[in-house]
Amino acid sequence: MERIRSVIFYKRYFLEFYTTLPKEARKKINYSLYMIETQLMVPEKFFKSIKSELGLYEIRASMGNNQYRIFCCLDDDSIVVLFHGFHKKTQKTPTSEIRKARQLMKEYYQTKKTTL
Repeated sequence: MERIRSVIFYKRYFLEFYTTLPKEARKKINYSLYMIETQLMVPEKFFKSIKSELGLYEIRASMGNNQYRIFCCLDDDSIVVLFHGFHKKTQKTPTSEIRKARQLMKEYYQTKKTTL
């Protein structure tokens, strides 16, 4: 299937998280990333905006009772920038994780602005 979007990593936060996961969890995340790269309309099951944070999204993957989330943003609608991920253990996303994602998104855009 043709790629509509590209996925890139901002720094190493996502990879540091990803490499700690069991193989089956990595497969679920890979499938979510594949859906984001190839589907024009990605179901909320895989990709959802964070309502309280303009421009911030979460990539979602589930394996049994385990929920994984990866924060990201869209850059020019064709690039998905991955920030960091975490193992979600409660119904509500921890404020500290959203704060960290917001800060990384801000850093990303500041870095992008200064390198152009």
